[in-house]
Amino acid sequence: MARKTLAVIAARGGSKGIPHKNLLDLCGRPLIAWTVEQARAARGVDVVAVSSDSDQILAAAEAAGAVGVRRPDDISGDFASSESAWLHALEAIDARLGRFERIVALQATSPIRESADIERALETFDREHLDSLLSVCEVEDYFNWRIGANGPEPINYDFRNRRMRQQIEKRYLENGSFYVLIPSLLREQSNRLGGKIGFHVMERHKMFQIDRPEDVKLCAAIMRSYGYA
Repeated sequence: MARKTLAVIAARGGSKGIPHKNLLDLCGRPLIAWTVEQARAARGVDVVAVSSDSDQILAAAEAAGAVGVRRPDDISGDFASSESAWLHALEAIDARLGRFERIVALQATSPIRESADIERALETFDREHLDSLLSVCEVEDYFNWRIGANGPEPINYDFRNRRMRQQIEKRYLENGSFYVLIPSLLREQSNRLGGKIGFHVMERHKMFQIDRPEDVKLCAAIMRSYGYA
């Protein structure tokens, strides 16, 4: 039997890098609308909620089909966690519509995703009996470096014995696009991950998100190129 599932999106009004970021025009619609519509179209999602301290964001989210949840000031500052907003929205929607058994927490600034990503992640979540799941992108063909105590040093290969790219260990980047979790992780641990954890692997072009002004053109170009917009 399908578990009652809430998709929740935290979208603050304040943004230092890009003013009014969640409302910027991306391929003809507000940024927040992309994530709302993707979640609404995903099989297995029953309700989509947007938590925000901004009347404009709530209006745009509701126009796209979400349930708006007013985010209190004490969890709306620069250092407030997404988990606090998700939990507040969960409790508010639970009170209105009854208890939800799964949460899909989505990042509005990661618009390059498909409803099918959410659907497959929910299938994996149930099939593998997971408590939490994160979306990732595979980055196994990167030659990774870091700054060590004595300067630059490789992380995942030895430059003195350079291997073929195909021989490098697979690595996965947490892309932040979305998470699936049981509500008790938020209620008891204030965390998005815990218990038995799984992956949903997304295509590499879906790793990009909007943090800086130049990211808007990049994401728009990718979305048009792949036919998402």
